[in-house]
Amino acid sequence: MSDTIIFSCSCGSDVGELADKATRKLAKTGKAKMGALASIGAKIQPVIDKTKLEKRVIALDGCPVCCAKKILENAGIKVESVNMKDFGFEKGKTVVNEESVDNVILKLKL
Repeated sequence: MSDTIIFSCSCGSDVGELADKATRKLAKTGKAKMGALASIGAKIQPVIDKTKLEKRVIALDGCPVCCAKKILENAGIKVESVNMKDFGFEKGKTVVNEESVDNVILKLKL
């Protein structure tokens, strides 16, 4: 089992969709686990406590607002922040397809 858990942005934009799809694909391959960001935002303490025990926690945000990162930090979770903009994807200008999903996964270097 992976020692990395990713909480992805799943906002209503193309880059949020890309972050979500990349995270889901990584979870299906076993390279990372996918966390439920809504559980952290809802302050479900057992989920927060379990997440704090993870070796590596990544917030994969779609845009520079970094909602996933902020939700995790507000819960007291140490997090690595990655943004789709860091990988050259721009909100409103990104095609979400297998190629872009695989590109994100490759750039994450898990």
